[in-house]
Amino acid sequence: MGPTGAGKTDLALRLAARYPIEIVSVDSAMVYRGMDIGTGKPTRDLLERFPHHLVDILDPSQPYSAGQFVRDALQAIAAIRSRGNLPLLVGGTMLYFRALRRGLAEMPPADPQVRQEIDAEAAHAGWPALHARLALLDPVTAARIQPNDGQRIQRALEVHRLTGRTLSELHSQTRPAAPDMTFAAFAWAPADRERLYAGIERRFEQMMQAGLLEEVRRLQQRGDLHAELPAIRSVGYRQLWEHLHGQESLADSVRRAIFATRHLARRQLIWLRAEHDLRWYDSLDSGAADQIERDIEALLETF
Repeated sequence: MGPTGAGKTDLALRLAARYPIEIVSVDSAMVYRGMDIGTGKPTRDLLERFPHHLVDILDPSQPYSAGQFVRDALQAIAAIRSRGNLPLLVGGTMLYFRALRRGLAEMPPADPQVRQEIDAEAAHAGWPALHARLALLDPVTAARIQPNDGQRIQRALEVHRLTGRTLSELHSQTRPAAPDMTFAAFAWAPADRERLYAGIERRFEQMMQAGLLEEVRRLQQRGDLHAELPAIRSVGYRQLWEHLHGQESLADSVRRAIFATRHLARRQLIWLRAEHDLRWYDSLDSGAADQIERDIEALLETF
């Protein structure tokens, strides 16, 4: 588990080359076909050499949820274990990790009338104002949501209005999806946040050089996708999508994408710090990969 840009994929490939491991992706964007550069997917050659479960399983027109991830991940884990291998779950979608390890809360279905009321309030006051309101009701949930993320702010306020309870309260009362499983949880994160942010900027510039704008343009030219789909709302894709629709210059969209990616990394670190059973490794430490290998060898002795 770790923030975007920390080098989780490279570490996972190193481990898979040495141990009887199969990789299960825990990434809400890597599930989509045709979204390769902006999600940091391994190359085709690497995916053939080290197959990843839950990569390229959906079209970008299809939504995906934490509940669906749990079902798919449990199937993949069972298949991996049946072959005598060890499942290695790798990614940065912390909600998916938590849903698998802790369980999912019982949530009320969407209520169109309540959503319409919240949308009207946002149209009048703006999503940052509603985010501030959410922070008073549920500071834990608000800390994980960007002030302009209308979809998540709306859902958090909707749940509170329908149930009288906060999202964080409901999540705290969940049961594990797989109570018979034991997870060894590793946090792969740099101790120096500024170096992480600098790396994120360089990485996004490399993605642009590799053809990210053309990748987003191909998605746009399909004609059946729109800005509110979860796939298109992914960091980087959303900002370039808006540029291609003439909403801002390319330079501005790139700056906003880098800022959004940095903010994503900050939220991921907040999620990680809320977990109490992690073994932490500094991804900038030259000896960290060797240490995690030693720890996995110790695990394999009991596997």
